[in-house]
Amino acid sequence: MKESGYEKGELPPQYTAVGSPSPERRRRWPVRRSRGLKFVALACLAFIVYAQWRQISSFPRHSPVSKLSAEKLAEDLRVCAKLRSKPQDPIGLGRERNARYVDGYQPTLIQNARVWVGEPVDGTSEEDARAGKGFEWIEADVLLEYGLIKEVRKGIDVGSLSSETLIWDAKGRPLTSGIIDMHSHAGVDSLPELNGNDDTNEMGSNITPYVRSIDGINVFDHQIQVIKSGGVTTSLVLPGSSNNIGGEAYVIKHAVGEPDGRNETSISDLLADPDRNWRYIKMACGENSKRTYGKAGEHGPTSRLGESWDFRHAFEQAAKLVQEQNDWCTLAETVGVERINSYLPQDLQWETLGAVLRGHVHVNTHCYTVPDLEAFVDHTNEFKFPVRAFHHAHQTYLVPEVLKRAWGDSPPASALFADNMWYKAEAYIGSEYAGKVLYENGLTPIYVSDNPVLNAQHVVFEAAKSFGYGLSYHAALAAVTTAPAERLGLGQRIGKVKPGFDADIVVWDSDPLSVGAAPVQVWIDGTAQFDDPVELRKPFTSPSSLPKVPAIAEEVSSTGNVIFTGVSKSFLSPGFQSGAHSQNSTVAISGGKITCVGVCEEEIEIASKSGTKIISLQNGYLTRPFTVFGSLLGLNGIDAEKDTDNGGGPGIFSRGVDGLALDTKKLHYAHRYGVTRAISAPKYSGQGTHQGTSVGFRTAAKHALDHGAIFANDVAVHYTLDLSAKRGSTSISNAVNELRHKLLEAAAADANASTTDPYTETAFLAKVIAGELPLAISVQSADAIAAILKVKEVVDKAISSSRSRGTAAGEIKLILIGGAESFLLADELAAADVGVVLSPLLSYRNSWDQRRALTGAPLTNGTAVDALVAAGVRVAVGIEEDWLVRDVGLLAGIAYKNGEGRLSEKDALDLVSDNVYKMLGLEESGSEDEREFVVFEGSPLEIGARVRAVGGGVGEEVMVFS
Repeated sequence: MKESGYEKGELPPQYTAVGSPSPERRRRWPVRRSRGLKFVALACLAFIVYAQWRQISSFPRHSPVSKLSAEKLAEDLRVCAKLRSKPQDPIGLGRERNARYVDGYQPTLIQNARVWVGEPVDGTSEEDARAGKGFEWIEADVLLEYGLIKEVRKGIDVGSLSSETLIWDAKGRPLTSGIIDMHSHAGVDSLPELNGNDDTNEMGSNITPYVRSIDGINVFDHQIQVIKSGGVTTSLVLPGSSNNIGGEAYVIKHAVGEPDGRNETSISDLLADPDRNWRYIKMACGENSKRTYGKAGEHGPTSRLGESWDFRHAFEQAAKLVQEQNDWCTLAETVGVERINSYLPQDLQWETLGAVLRGHVHVNTHCYTVPDLEAFVDHTNEFKFPVRAFHHAHQTYLVPEVLKRAWGDSPPASALFADNMWYKAEAYIGSEYAGKVLYENGLTPIYVSDNPVLNAQHVVFEAAKSFGYGLSYHAALAAVTTAPAERLGLGQRIGKVKPGFDADIVVWDSDPLSVGAAPVQVWIDGTAQFDDPVELRKPFTSPSSLPKVPAIAEEVSSTGNVIFTGVSKSFLSPGFQSGAHSQNSTVAISGGKITCVGVCEEEIEIASKSGTKIISLQNGYLTRPFTVFGSLLGLNGIDAEKDTDNGGGPGIFSRGVDGLALDTKKLHYAHRYGVTRAISAPKYSGQGTHQGTSVGFRTAAKHALDHGAIFANDVAVHYTLDLSAKRGSTSISNAVNELRHKLLEAAAADANASTTDPYTETAFLAKVIAGELPLAISVQSADAIAAILKVKEVVDKAISSSRSRGTAAGEIKLILIGGAESFLLADELAAADVGVVLSPLLSYRNSWDQRRALTGAPLTNGTAVDALVAAGVRVAVGIEEDWLVRDVGLLAGIAYKNGEGRLSEKDALDLVSDNVYKMLGLEESGSEDEREFVVFEGSPLEIGARVRAVGGGVGEEVMVFS
């Protein structure tokens, strides 16, 4: 029952924040009473007109001139015109030169390119264009001059151009506009992360519309260059999300100083639109603000309820300022500004929000959940302002109609990650298919990095994954080019390869929506950004037509019996022999295990008679399942929620097996994407740190006593020697010393001495000394790795001495987890037979101990995996965050595609399977492949591969996707 008389989001009757009339109440009145009301209304109107006349007439024609500054009053009156105007998107076509162009730079002709224009061919209807019709890769040359794209057509005559024109041969490679990242903190959250470099959030207050990211951008943040090396030419640099209203944002281009073709090194020179036609602001709903500012009984907000009040109160203050300014301007224009006795009301605290209500500022709002989204949509209608995009926006795909109710001409876009979720409660509900669902509902998906949350160097990889999850190719590529350009109000200048647009261009070494795609060269405002770019040697097929959208699983079922035909490659262990293999094999599964790989005529005949499902594949792959080593899988449900976490601490040494919590969403997704095994250790202090013994378990298990749930109770003994080691030991040197001391004590101990508790730290270290368990160290820095190698040398000598007395045997088996700078000691690691689990595979120098990491082409010749493999180090690929379980095969694919032939497909798959067991000493028998396997349609190393069946090694059924 609606007792209040107004809907959610409306203000109570008789009050409006921005001067709009209250909703008219409908009620049947008698005719005479209605006429009476009309009379009263006319009388009121006459009184209002009279009052306004009296107000104006109170300024007599010959009243004294104001004693205020005439110059200041005149300036204020000119401001009135600006307040009432509304910005327009700046034009592109028709400009003779880009306002950012620096004199003296030569024109460039890029020849023989496969060009993605960014829009359909002329004559394509809007409906057809949305369906992807009319989009194509075209053969063309592209002429860049005066910072603009001048021509895009085939066969531009070199003889017609200036003799100074630089000629660059694209050799048939793909050419797109520069990538646009609509959510970045580059420059304000500089890398490596240091306290002195962090200017992401102004945390003096929850409501800070008056602060500006431009005042904190560090032009020397190396990450600005790293990001550009991924083809990103433009970023929206936002304040952080700790505040409900965080402040103004700015659009920058990634060209800094003279080395990048600029004539000065300054923040203002980075601005993508020097005329500043549009302004931008960051707001945020949800967990962050109440967690940062809320303190019960003292100050809020402590809840989403309090956050909505903070929003509404702030907008109310801004609305009052707008009304006061409008009244002053009206009066000044009516009676003459020279007779006004006050200056134009201005308040720097609320000026930006006032501009929001006037439509001068593009609003970008961090909102994950349905209640946050709906509340903010209500705010837009109450105070009448549009939202350009909801950021993070994990649950927008569930409520497209709510987004369409937002105030303004078009609903907000959703600025998303492709599959990053589960890191906090509001990120727990989400879908990798969100972009596809939003697009099918007429909304706009955009893919972003939130750099440094994700490395913006690879933001195009987010779009590539969205294509793999079913978003159409043209929409996926638009999600990092034309869509963010339009939402930034710069859609006529950036995001397309057309005459009149800014000359921001990328030539790629492969399809930009393929695994491992990297730029060959990047131009910003017509200037090449890399003097000597590294170009990887890789097989290349130029895109000719739009790739078909990969199919996604519509139905999931469990069965013990199924047959797959069309399997072109099998990567099961050499010990598994089950029939003659061919390039078009059949895989027969009965009772949950593989009974035949090959022709399998008998099995097909039996299946036909029994009604067993037979699934035909195109380019099927049969592989061993993926194994994740070094994550928190099985020990954590939601990263930031303590109640879902096993816990841990610097002073605690415990067993992972004792803390296992299975049957979680993370593990369900891991299994669904072919990760059937994980090896996890309790954490030392945070994600990516470990202390205790790791447990090997199967992700399909419901609990630790499930048959087959645990395949190894204690896999390795873990310690942490990254920067977090100082939390427990006060210094890295002390942490190294403590580890050495523990190992030497274990080496000196009597191996035959009995113990009442075999599960103590001392007991497990004895097993390390005896060679029964490996020692796994979480470490990133080359310096710390060097110290660890010295410790190993000392301990190995002690073991050798003990062995001569018959008390110990062998050397310690050492594994490094992390390894960002391990490439600097590749030869030493190979000589010491030390394995490395790269986690992350592609470091981007986000912490001080990773500052020398290789970020890859075109900046560096390869990454850590390339240097380690070349040196003969055994390498595996780990995941630094649990959401990456979906991407394990793709990470191996990056190493394969960008390895310049160092790795075969089998070698690449071993990075996430066999190599883990070899470095741990957990050699497996081929018989396990009967019940643990994955069937893919398409290569698991490529975008668009589809898991069709998973044998998880638990029970007698396999999961089938059809």
